[in-house]
Amino acid sequence: MKLSAITLDCPDPLALAAFYQQATGLETHPESNADFAGLKRPDGLLIGFQRVADHRAPSWPDQTVPQQLHICFDVEGDLDEAETRLLELGAGKPDHQPHEGRWRVLTDPAGHPFCIVRADRGA
Repeated sequence: MKLSAITLDCPDPLALAAFYQQATGLETHPESNADFAGLKRPDGLLIGFQRVADHRAPSWPDQTVPQQLHICFDVEGDLDEAETRLLELGAGKPDHQPHEGRWRVLTDPAGHPFCIVRADRGA
C-alpha cells in the first residue's frame, strides 16, 4: 500500500492551494478548479483541497472543532526564517507552542494546523 493523496476540507480550494504552492514550491495540478484543487509532488503524492460548504476551521489546541489531522513539513535552515516567510504568505501562529525550539505550530489560511520542523533535527 502506498499513500497517494492527502485532502483537506476548506472554503476556497484555489486560495488554499495557492498558499501551499507558495510555501512548498509544488506544482498546481492542471485540473484544479473552484471545487477541488491539488498540488503534485514529483513522486506522485497529491495534496488536495476540496470545497466544503460551511467549513469550520479547527480550533487547535482546543478541541471544540477538532483538527482531525495536521501535516508536518521539514524546513532547511532556521525555524524563525521559515516561520516569518510563512506568516508573510498568510499563515497564522497560535499562542500555544508546545516545543517552540524544536518545531512550530502554524495554521494555514483555512485554519488547519501544520508544523514546521528543522530538517536537520537528527543531526
